[in-house]
Amino acid sequence: MRVAGIGFRADATLENLRNALALTGARPDALASLAAKAAQPALIELAAELALPLIALREEDITGEQTPTCSPRIQSRFGTGSVAEACALVAARQGPGPARSRLITPRLITADGMATAALAERLEP
Repeated sequence: MRVAGIGFRADATLENLRNALALTGARPDALASLAAKAAQPALIELAAELALPLIALREEDITGEQTPTCSPRIQSRFGTGSVAEACALVAARQGPGPARSRLITPRLITADGMATAALAERLEP
């Protein structure tokens, strides 16, 4: 299972999110973000448009998740280097039985800085 983790600013539009996802160059099996972001209309609309499940994670789900990129602001706020990468990695591990995940595409940022996306996949133990 491939999951795209999405991070974005509060005023990001559906187009911003589409652009971030397009940067990954892949079609995921699901989208994931923090619960507060997953409740935002733009992300709900993107998931519906693509007919993909939207996985809402709690902040504590991503705290301590090791990511290859690191934003000092995000590290201070969430305890991980990248919301998009952490959400992708954590969500990809969900499902029946134990699993690992790996990042396929690290955090990519839209040209306008409004949204980020990363892609991870589930690895069976």
